[in-house]
Amino acid sequence: MNEVKLRVPATIANIVCGFDVLGFAVSAPYDEITLKLSEKPGIRIHHTDNFELPEDPALNVAGVSLQALLNEVSSTIGFDVGIHKNIKPGSGLGSSAASAMGAVAAANMVLGNPFTKSQLLYFAMQGEKVAGGVAHLDNVAPCLLGGVSIIQSLQPPDAVSIPVPELHVSIIHPQIEVKTSDSRKIIRKEVPLKSAITQWSNVASLVAGFCTGNYTLIGKSLHDVIFEPSRSILIPGFEEVKARCLAAGALGGGIAGSGPSMFMFSREKETAERVVREMTTVYQSLGVDYKTYVTTLKQTPLI
Repeated sequence: MNEVKLRVPATIANIVCGFDVLGFAVSAPYDEITLKLSEKPGIRIHHTDNFELPEDPALNVAGVSLQALLNEVSSTIGFDVGIHKNIKPGSGLGSSAASAMGAVAAANMVLGNPFTKSQLLYFAMQGEKVAGGVAHLDNVAPCLLGGVSIIQSLQPPDAVSIPVPELHVSIIHPQIEVKTSDSRKIIRKEVPLKSAITQWSNVASLVAGFCTGNYTLIGKSLHDVIFEPSRSILIPGFEEVKARCLAAGALGGGIAGSGPSMFMFSREKETAERVVREMTTVYQSLGVDYKTYVTTLKQTPLI
């Protein structure tokens, strides 16, 4: 196998209360990556989208991730990579993770799958560090594993995928920019013990809800008392969107990653479509352009 084509899913990190430790993959949108093994050493990247991302491998998250992989194999080979991004950079939908993990997953396949899950996560983390300044796993892990991932360790990288009931996901991406680095700057560095206990309880309950298929528990657990209060001020209309979605029957939801996208879980597709209509009503009134998706959790692994 000298060439691999992959559809690489968008991902949503944190899942409201699970900052840096929870994330999930969705069926849409997705990036398209083609990788060819080359006898010419080095990495060559070509974008066919309109986002004007750097094609210099040292500045591109896919290139940096692939270089980390190449450092572990023969220096006499190389990769030709074509990337078509449908996941807009800076959307909060794991755009950088899709490029990073998609590239190393494809490279692993053309090389005969010599690397472990932990190694692939490590390579992709190097690209994530370039994109946001922090080598986190809560996007690249669900991108690789599918479904909902729990991050168990950063050193060495380790994550586990847990069972999830059928869930429909409503997403709205206001066409504004919220940089991950800026969003992290406004996070509180010290947390009151009472808030920490509440957050731990919500994370544990959310995982239990996923594993048991308890929709009521999932909805009750989707609350963030630590990060959302500060991060939501960067997203116009956040509180109104959330209130309207819950009134329309959503189980719950919040900021997708560091934003500006928002997501909501629903049990039925009809509810998810109704929720998206409520989302659009808010941004139409604000005069803010947006893009929406009604999708599902992507349960299958990338490779």
